[in-house]
Amino acid sequence: MSSPLSPEEIERLAQRRASAKLGWYAHAAVYVLVNLFLFAISRYAFGTRPWSVAPLLGWGIGLALHGLSVFLLGKGSGLRERMVQKERERLQGTTDRR
Repeated sequence: MSSPLSPEEIERLAQRRASAKLGWYAHAAVYVLVNLFLFAISRYAFGTRPWSVAPLLGWGIGLALHGLSVFLLGKGSGLRERMVQKERERLQGTTDRR
């Protein structure tokens, strides 16, 4: 079982998690605004050719990976903590056998 965090460690972790989430929300907002602008340009300035789909998809993959790292794999996330705990237990099990 992992040791409990001190109040200072909890505060630092909470600050780090909140900052990471705010960073993702800002990234998502810029993504939406820029891609709406690109779509408008492609539609009204250049006709119906949907060239704006390429940056939408490419950047969308980056945004999805950013979200994955923040919400699922980030420091202190449930998945990451479970994986770290499992590795810790595995390593302690191998060191006990020596």
